[in-house]
Amino acid sequence: MFEVVIGLEVHTQLNTKTKIFCSCATSFGEMPNTNVCPTCLALPGALPVLNEEAVKKAISFGQAIHATINKKSIFNRKNYFYPDLPKAYQISQFDIPIVEKGELFIDINGENKRIGITRAHLEEDAGKNIHESDFSKVDLNRAGTPLLEIVSEPELRSSDEAVAYLKKLHSIIRFLDISDANMQEGSFRCDANVSIRPKGEKKLYTRVEIKNLNSFRFIQKAIEYEVKRQIDAWEDGIYDKEVVQETRLFDTTKLITRSMRNKEESAEYRYFPDPDLLPVCLKDEFLECEIPELPDEKKLRYIKDFGIKENDAQILISSLEMSRFFENLIAQKLNPKLCVTWLNTELMGLLKAELTIENSPVDAEKLGSLIRCIEQGVISAKAAKEVLAFVFENVDFGIDEAIEKLGLKQVSDDTAIEAVIEDILKANQDKVREYKNGKDKLFGFFVGQVMKEGKGAFNPAKVNEILKAKLA
Repeated sequence: MFEVVIGLEVHTQLNTKTKIFCSCATSFGEMPNTNVCPTCLALPGALPVLNEEAVKKAISFGQAIHATINKKSIFNRKNYFYPDLPKAYQISQFDIPIVEKGELFIDINGENKRIGITRAHLEEDAGKNIHESDFSKVDLNRAGTPLLEIVSEPELRSSDEAVAYLKKLHSIIRFLDISDANMQEGSFRCDANVSIRPKGEKKLYTRVEIKNLNSFRFIQKAIEYEVKRQIDAWEDGIYDKEVVQETRLFDTTKLITRSMRNKEESAEYRYFPDPDLLPVCLKDEFLECEIPELPDEKKLRYIKDFGIKENDAQILISSLEMSRFFENLIAQKLNPKLCVTWLNTELMGLLKAELTIENSPVDAEKLGSLIRCIEQGVISAKAAKEVLAFVFENVDFGIDEAIEKLGLKQVSDDTAIEAVIEDILKANQDKVREYKNGKDKLFGFFVGQVMKEGKGAFNPAKVNEILKAKLA
């Protein structure tokens, strides 16, 4: 029996308007090599100047994970050559990072597990290599984008725990608004360090790094494959030969890892303090910034203030957009439990794989209008489902227009309902006598007959009110 040991390194691009050491824009999707300057291109004489906003964002993350914020931190040069790194070194933090010794908690099988965070340090991103047929190109727009590298302790014991940790981290980053954390665009990507050891042993065996994973599904698949590969090698007696310290890539088509290069040790990077950058010395006011309400805090507030079930609250804080959508509904002074039902169940049930709450055809204002119509008895809950499905497919229609077009408006006119009730009671005199003699269950029979005659258009609350009065 083996125990899995996983440590994760997450690189998240901070959403500053400019790069970490120059004033070039960080906007995504621009023409290649347009967001560049002498500093990005490492031209002689160009000097880096630290972006203050990147420092503030790193500090807010440190506060969110209850970490130590070092009042003095140092930037180092990490020496290695890649085609997309013109300087042939990366400016990063090594000995003294800005954030260290933090933690976050994940829910695994109903248990709350603490995962330590070793450090979070600032550094610059490299550019991007583009390989096409027989040649390669380099786009340096991304070079110099501020990164926060977040390194966990090797305390994760399964691919499920790794994904739970990453989702929690992703959520915290989004709620802090320090990054868009868009995995498709590469602004939240992960390197997974994976090893195995016989159960009960404390020794750490050879770890393999799986590089540049940018989807939760692929992260899980890559870890599962690598664990199986290492266990198979151990059981076949070829562990020392097959499992070496190296960097591997994950093939998203074949769902396997393959060797990329030998893994460098820190000594091979020849770190030394960057002579062009002074140590970062933080004043006390830098450490006093307020951070927004985080997912766990929101969850507790939703449960306490709105009487929402824990599972529903968990869905509402699953993303920043979901939480904002719910709070936009609540701001319309609607019944919280109705909001939860129509958001978590009805609207989310209509969203297909390619749609998320961010690009839902029905926004919070429109869904709020529908919920208000239910509260005011304009339509029944059953009819509301039909209206929601209609406006989901026909985005130009408002709720009132859709109700009118579908002919689903409830009749609340006392005179019309009274006339039908009187006809029903006259036609069922024997049942009226039974009801008055104590057979209370017949009330449901009368309600059903009235609603059937009204073809579902009568307001149920009005029907109940008038029927009780007539039978009394």
